[in-house]
Amino acid sequence: MDALEIARWQFGITTVYHFMMVPLTIGLGLVVAVLQTVWFRTGRVEFLRMTKFWGKLFLINFIMGVATGIVQEFQFGMAWSEYSRFVGDVFGAPLAMEALLAFFVESTFLGLWIFGWKLLRPGLHLAALWIAVVGSAVSAYFIIVANSWMQHPVGVTVVDGRPVMTDAWAVFTNNTALVAVPHTLLGALGVAGAFLLGISWYHLWRRRHDGIDTVETVETTRRGGRLRSRERVVVGEAAGVPGRDRTDHAVWITSLRIGALVAMISFAGTAITGDLQGKLMFEQQPMKMAAAEAACHDGTSFSVLSVGNLGSKDCTDVAAVIEIPGLLSFLAHNDFTTDIKGVNSLQDQYKKAYGTSLPDNPIYGDRAGQPINYVPVMEVTYWGFRAMIGFGALAALAALVALIVTRSGTVPASRWLMRLAVLGILAPFGANAAGWIFTEMGRQPFVVAPNPAMAGSVDQVFMFTAAAVSPGVTAGEILTSLIVLTLVYAALMVVEVRLLVTYTRGGVASAMPELAHGSAEHDDGPDAGSGPDGTAKSADDVLAFAY
Repeated sequence: MDALEIARWQFGITTVYHFMMVPLTIGLGLVVAVLQTVWFRTGRVEFLRMTKFWGKLFLINFIMGVATGIVQEFQFGMAWSEYSRFVGDVFGAPLAMEALLAFFVESTFLGLWIFGWKLLRPGLHLAALWIAVVGSAVSAYFIIVANSWMQHPVGVTVVDGRPVMTDAWAVFTNNTALVAVPHTLLGALGVAGAFLLGISWYHLWRRRHDGIDTVETVETTRRGGRLRSRERVVVGEAAGVPGRDRTDHAVWITSLRIGALVAMISFAGTAITGDLQGKLMFEQQPMKMAAAEAACHDGTSFSVLSVGNLGSKDCTDVAAVIEIPGLLSFLAHNDFTTDIKGVNSLQDQYKKAYGTSLPDNPIYGDRAGQPINYVPVMEVTYWGFRAMIGFGALAALAALVALIVTRSGTVPASRWLMRLAVLGILAPFGANAAGWIFTEMGRQPFVVAPNPAMAGSVDQVFMFTAAAVSPGVTAGEILTSLIVLTLVYAALMVVEVRLLVTYTRGGVASAMPELAHGSAEHDDGPDAGSGPDGTAKSADDVLAFAY
């Protein structure tokens, strides 16, 4: 295999893996901050338990995210040195601000939150969490600013063949970034919503399965010639089992409903911001959107389903099975009549603007002179686009169904429904991953896509992916690092999944060891556990919560 292909596989595998943890960290962190705020304002014990349980899972994911994210920084210098040299003047500012400002603030205040349960005043302790959560969102903003510049370069002047930032404001307010940031944050909330829903469903099912909660019919009425009954849950307690009391039921039913609402609202938000993002892509990267629709010819129709050889360079073997006339024009221009350029027209346009083959330049090595295919891999862009929308819609539909079937105050006794609910946690993860893959793969063959507004300008910036790989790294060296990193990441995945499963099954008691010591009755307000003698709780419960 070519060193370039191996380097792309390595970056894709490690980055997608890391990205699995990013939305859960951002979304779940915000949810935990809201839960602790409610407990601080109301003193309701179920919200304290929810804060500590979901906070425990949040911390496990955060730590793994940090460990896997560090590798991304090293990859730029190891396998993508030419790319780093090309974008360094632009990326220096946002990436430095992400590391020095956002990430350090996030980590510092998260540490204060972890170890400050009994050491900080409740208001300061809550503020520490909010600062950490806001820091994670700011960190995401800076990363997206850098990525959006690759999608739509602005605010630079070309000096000696390299872009030099001349307008920082243009870079940080890039319209591509301003739309991508809320889209990403809402997608993260969707992940958190499904996470709460699936795990809460499991615990409510366990309470029914163990006979702690039962369902009884409280009313039967005749409507429209049919007998209709209404059911409600009878909440019980498991004597001698820490945390399996009536408050435990309130923890899970409240978490489930919060998760379902968050999932539905976030899907609506991602649909709106995704529409805005799509309209920008039609302007800035028309080939990406044409490939996403398998729109081989100019027209107005949106392909719901296309078949054939989506990998063909000229779409000769692609046929639309189901089309909606006018919808593609609406997605691009908010009308139903404007023709959208297809892959074939854009291929000719790109060849005239950027050449038919890679330049005869030493930077390309053996790849110099090879013909350029400006059509990204349509199997990836076409199905990635649909997977992104499909998984997101599936998660939102599941959330609506969950709200309906839990009106009695608990979940059905079906084991299969429980398994579907837990499996549904993966749907928004799939949507986020598919969206990222679509965005990055659809930009090919560019690692920095050209800005159409700069066409013909001396300051036009673009870079082929073939020019970005490190020239001094051999295919064998990159393959070795790919194998090693994949094995390390696989081991980390085993560790994270095991930790999450273990503490999820343990329920609230796994995050609050004080429940086993019979001190739960003290947790009835924001000042719980912080008495003048500091002995209301066991001395090691903070460390137990952290680890």
